[in-house]
Amino acid sequence: MKADAVRGHLDAMLLAVLEPRPLHGYAVITAVQRRSGGALELRTGTVYPALNRLERLGLLRSRWQPVADRPRRCYELTDAGRRHLVDARSTWRDFTATIGAVLSSARHAT
Repeated sequence: MKADAVRGHLDAMLLAVLEPRPLHGYAVITAVQRRSGGALELRTGTVYPALNRLERLGLLRSRWQPVADRPRRCYELTDAGRRHLVDARSTWRDFTATIGAVLSSARHAT
């Protein structure tokens, strides 16, 4: 999948994979790849700055935790992050319905 397709949706995807539980950065990347069936392979140079930005915005919080006997920075949603994810999902549904209507078969055209 083209990187342009992800642009504008990265924040929502990161929040979504962090919704069930806190994860460290590499686990976030792996979760996105797994959920996308391997279609999305995010780079660390994209994900870590985004996680830091979401934390600065108050949508995530992080803390150092031992993972496999190594300290790793784990990220989790804040209440504001959960609210933002609800809004992002609603916006996504509206967007995909609108684009789907335009891209649908010419038989539906007026």
